[in-house]
Amino acid sequence: MNIKQFLPIFDWLSQYDKNFFKNDLIAGLTVGVMLIPQGMAYAMLAGLPPVYGLYSATIPLIIYAVFGTSRQLAVGPSAMVSLLTLTAVGTLATVGSGEFIQFAIGMALLVGVIKLLMGIFRLGFLVNFLSHPVLSGFTSAAALIIGLSQLKHLLGINIPRTHHINEIIVKAFEKAGEINPYTLGIGIAGIIMILVLKKYKSKIPFPLPGPLVAVIFGIVIVKILHLEAYGVKVVGKVPSDLPAFSIPEISLANLKIMLPMALTIALVSVMESIAVAKSIQSKHGDYKVVPRQELLGLGFANIVGSFFQSFPITGGFGRTAVNDQSGAKTPMAGVISALFILFSLLVLTPYFKTLPKAILGSVIMVAVASLIDIKEVKFLWKANKTDFFMLVATFIGTLTLGIEQGIGLGVVLSLAMVIFKTTYPHVAILGQVPGTHFYRNVNRFENVSERDDLLIVRFDAQLYFANVSFFKDKIEELINEKGDKLRAVIINGDSMNNLDSSAVHALKDVLKDIRKKGLHLVFTGIKGPVRDAMIKADFMEEVGEKYFFMSIQEAVDCVDDVCISKPAQFQEYLQQAND
Repeated sequence: MNIKQFLPIFDWLSQYDKNFFKNDLIAGLTVGVMLIPQGMAYAMLAGLPPVYGLYSATIPLIIYAVFGTSRQLAVGPSAMVSLLTLTAVGTLATVGSGEFIQFAIGMALLVGVIKLLMGIFRLGFLVNFLSHPVLSGFTSAAALIIGLSQLKHLLGINIPRTHHINEIIVKAFEKAGEINPYTLGIGIAGIIMILVLKKYKSKIPFPLPGPLVAVIFGIVIVKILHLEAYGVKVVGKVPSDLPAFSIPEISLANLKIMLPMALTIALVSVMESIAVAKSIQSKHGDYKVVPRQELLGLGFANIVGSFFQSFPITGGFGRTAVNDQSGAKTPMAGVISALFILFSLLVLTPYFKTLPKAILGSVIMVAVASLIDIKEVKFLWKANKTDFFMLVATFIGTLTLGIEQGIGLGVVLSLAMVIFKTTYPHVAILGQVPGTHFYRNVNRFENVSERDDLLIVRFDAQLYFANVSFFKDKIEELINEKGDKLRAVIINGDSMNNLDSSAVHALKDVLKDIRKKGLHLVFTGIKGPVRDAMIKADFMEEVGEKYFFMSIQEAVDCVDDVCISKPAQFQEYLQQAND
């Protein structure tokens, strides 16, 4: 393997232009400033002390810059992965305890190993088990759960931790009389600041990230007005230390419990990261995102990060967009962001002591609001009702059953739909377009000529054990519909990509049944892999190689020639078949 393929840093560094540094510096500092409030907020969402969000925004960014192929992808903590981490680890230890922290760090190691193995064994296709409608439904539901879970910080009341929004809403109403007005005021002010600065940032000469402005506002207002005395909850002391090196420990018993959720986190984060990386890459076009290498890069980032007290990280949509809009040219921007966070850990953390948790809650609520995709719901209702109901089912399932069960339901729905569509695929009856040699679906095209004496069938799927019964039944049904005038069946294989042993046996049964009815069987458009399977099973020899054609028109001409011009030859063909 080329060293640049395994270590993409040598690729972009060898082409690094000194003019790039200014862009990378500005982008790196911008994202670094953004990561401070985000990282702390997402750590809190994951049930961890805020400082672990800053730890997770240091070493993993540097490691990804070495192994990742995207020039603009900004990795770090994310809302979705933080929530999934809380869901997974919350079953093993008390949230916020030392044991909980170690499990969360161990989860980063486990997620990293899964991503690494997916890259080594080229298992990236596993993300396809989460279809887009399912992921959209899950993401929207999770965003609602995440947002409402921050009500306790926004309102200053104690709401028991749960992933069921009905319980959150009921508890919030029950404790409405305990709402702290100062906390609520700070939280609402934070949301307004973030939204206003986001909307009008292009009109501000020197715009700062909204979350950072909200953090500064929160720290200052609590400090000046001594709001802690009025019940406003703050972050408290944040250690001014760099992340220390330690090896996570995971027992075999805990590994068995953590593995299913670690796989879920890995799949969701990989899908999110690769999707945004490819989206940004298509905009630039001067480099190529390699999914397998992305898996390796994200895997190493999580593994090495876990040795330095990081919980699971991934590439984020919002940060990547900011990184790109700020002019990032290479992953050096990510390295600069990491160095800025390390500097902040040494110098700025004392100032976070009076940061109100309501501000971090407002940062999370605004961030996840964009994950609720109403446009996709409207689009699917119009474009594909099946996908729409899959989205709705996953959405409702996640809200009512919980995060872990919701994503499980989504995977089951995705697999069920794949199985259903391949078990009962589309079957087209073809007719001739008048005056041409083209044949099209008679149910979709007007004025297509369908002959009573010919049945031309196109089976739009691979033929394998799960759909052979459907295939045989469908052929028999169509033959019976044609009646006594039918003389030949032509199977068009343009959409048939593969055959397994069950399919070959099914074809032999179909051949036998068709010949018993005194009909002719011809194949057309058979692809190489399908033809190979037929040859190996001696099926082509049974049919006769002369009854395989490139085009439908050639097959029709053959049938007309044998059945009409040379009826004796056709009778001989049937006699040999029945013998």
